[in-house]
Amino acid sequence: MLQQTLGVLAVVGSGLVAGVLFAVALSVLPGLFAMPPDRYVYAHRLIGRNWDPTMPVVVLTSAVLDIVLAVVAGGPTRQLFAGCALLLVGVSVVSHFCNVPLNRRVKALDPDRLPGDWQDPRPLWRRWHLLRTGLALLALLGNAVALA
Repeated sequence: MLQQTLGVLAVVGSGLVAGVLFAVALSVLPGLFAMPPDRYVYAHRLIGRNWDPTMPVVVLTSAVLDIVLAVVAGGPTRQLFAGCALLLVGVSVVSHFCNVPLNRRVKALDPDRLPGDWQDPRPLWRRWHLLRTGLALLALLGNAVALA
C-alpha cells in the first residue's frame, strides 16, 4: 500500500513538473519572444517571481519519491524509478545551472535602460528550457509506466 501511494505521489509530482514546463514552452515562451526587449525584461520579472521556491521543491520532492521507490520496489520498476529520479535531478541541474543564472541577469536589468550591448538571452533560455521539459516529460512517462 505504501509503495502504491508513493507511486501515485511520484506520478502527480512529475506530472506537475512536466505540465508546468510544457505550459511555459507552449504558451509563455512564444509570448515572451513576441515582445520587444524592454517589455520582455518587464514581463520576465513579473512572470518569474513566484516560481521560486515552489518549483524546486516540487522537482526535488518528486526525485526523492523516486529514489525511495527505487529502494523499496522490486523487479524492473526499480530501474524505472531510479531512471526517473535521475531525470528529475537533471531537470534541477539544468534549472539551477543554466536557466536560473539567465533569469538573474534579466531580473537585474532596468527595462527602461537596457545596455547598448545587451544580448538577448531568450534563445539560449529556450534551449535549456526545452531540455528540462523533455527530461520532465520522460520522468512522467517513466513514473506512469512503473506505476502501471
